[in-house]
Amino acid sequence: MAGALTAALRDAMTDDPRVVIFGEDVGPLGGVFRVTDGLAREFGDTRIWDSPLAEAGIVGTAIGMAMYGMRPVVELQFDAFSYPAFEQITSHLAKMRNRTKGHVTLPVVIRIPYAGGIGGVEHHSDSSEAYWTHTPGLTVVTPSNPADAYSMLREAIASDDPVIFLEPKSRYWVKDAVALPVRTAPMSRARVLREGADVTLMAYGPTVKTALQAAELASVEGLDIEVIDLRSLSPFDDETVGASVRKTSRAAIIHEASQFGGYGAEVAARVTEREFFHLAAPILRITGFDIPFPAPKLEEHHLPSAERVLAALDSWEW
Repeated sequence: MAGALTAALRDAMTDDPRVVIFGEDVGPLGGVFRVTDGLAREFGDTRIWDSPLAEAGIVGTAIGMAMYGMRPVVELQFDAFSYPAFEQITSHLAKMRNRTKGHVTLPVVIRIPYAGGIGGVEHHSDSSEAYWTHTPGLTVVTPSNPADAYSMLREAIASDDPVIFLEPKSRYWVKDAVALPVRTAPMSRARVLREGADVTLMAYGPTVKTALQAAELASVEGLDIEVIDLRSLSPFDDETVGASVRKTSRAAIIHEASQFGGYGAEVAARVTEREFFHLAAPILRITGFDIPFPAPKLEEHHLPSAERVLAALDSWEW
């Protein structure tokens, strides 16, 4: 998946000289996760360069460059490192097009490696998606596989609106046979990865693998789970999710972030409002615990597992 992202950046820079990349250690080092590996040698330090360790400055600079016709792609090295840039993102990046009545567009992509699964400590394993999805004016997407990583990043860079591109760290090294370049479904659409008749299980980013594992385990017990990779967190694909829920009559969502006020709460409310009369049971949320991200030795207990998904589904009266 990391290689697919590298290829997407390389192809975007080749196709459009307005695309530039900067951020923390993205130049000669190639980024902490080596997603920009080799690009500095290919394109030089006028197209890709290392920034100071100042996230607000990174995003503020990207906003100014985009206002003057560039298409910057910036990397904020880890999920929690994005918080110093919060004011720039929510007050300016997300609002500029509305503030100028559409006259100023901001084609900025902010790449944020996020979530756990790598044994990282706090500040390195946050799931911050709910902050960004709560902000009108931002498109928020997250791939779960190499093909989507390439296709969605190319689409994000081509967008005239700002995109928060969340990259699940635990999926960087997943391997798949993909012929690049590739175009998958539009990044605004969810995808049904596994057909099922009994439950709609929604996941995104790092939890898609967990959802598929849960579906396989459940099939042994005769439970047929449909798995949806949401892909786009904002906007939300009501059409794909709604069609699935109307078929299965039961729904659950899985994410690594804590449950209280998490993204799953919005999904549950949204689906309930639209599909209430098709639901046979309350929508379930299988999530991380309501605590700061724990130390590495406790990570596997904190993150939702396939077994926790099945235990949650057992709480329904069938």
